[in-house]
Amino acid sequence: MNTQAGLTERRLQSLKTLAKRLGVSFKDWSLLHQALTHTSYANEAKNPGILHNERLEFLGDAVLELATSTYLYKNFPEMPEGEMTKSRAAIVCEVTLAKRARELDLGKYLLFGKGELATGGRERASILADAFESVIGSIYLDQGSEAAFAYVLERLQDDLCNVRDGQILKDYKTLLQEVVQKHADQTIHYELVAESGPDHSKVFEFAVKVNDVVCGIGQGRSKKEAEQHAAQQALEKRK
Repeated sequence: MNTQAGLTERRLQSLKTLAKRLGVSFKDWSLLHQALTHTSYANEAKNPGILHNERLEFLGDAVLELATSTYLYKNFPEMPEGEMTKSRAAIVCEVTLAKRARELDLGKYLLFGKGELATGGRERASILADAFESVIGSIYLDQGSEAAFAYVLERLQDDLCNVRDGQILKDYKTLLQEVVQKHADQTIHYELVAESGPDHSKVFEFAVKVNDVVCGIGQGRSKKEAEQHAAQQALEKRK
């Protein structure tokens, strides 16, 4: 196993617990450690031996795009290039990747600096989506391209299946609106609940209400993102 600053025995045992959730047994545990080390942690530590996850995020993003592009090309031979592009973008969007990260409880294993941790980094969709990409990057380096592609398709299976009925091309707000509109007596609106953080890094929290009853809460770095997350939660509650 390669050594890396911060990869203590306690941290290693924690990563092994996560690996069971991932369904992956790493040969080089330092890769998973790096994938779950946020830049804020590395910057505050001021230790050149601590590597953050931005480079693995870059690699994981490329793996995700190639895996989903190949799947769409092979499984939808009649789909035009423009629609494949839109479908891929919907599959690997921040909302989807953050959802998959939450399913794996990646936020629990992320290392943060004190500032980022205090402002809700563990729950921030953008950070969770980046972490998911970083983990994919670590799997690619540790297990190889074939295993990494298979892992991506397994994790995104539900989203890939949604391509067949066209649902993947719709956003969560649109999908929720369609559900609500089936009932003539129901109305929907979004309400800003709170905002926090400095002007350059605001975090917004929105509630979505159906007939004035809160059915979903979402956070995001933009109001649009927060509304999308609120709508997503509302849809999941209705399943």
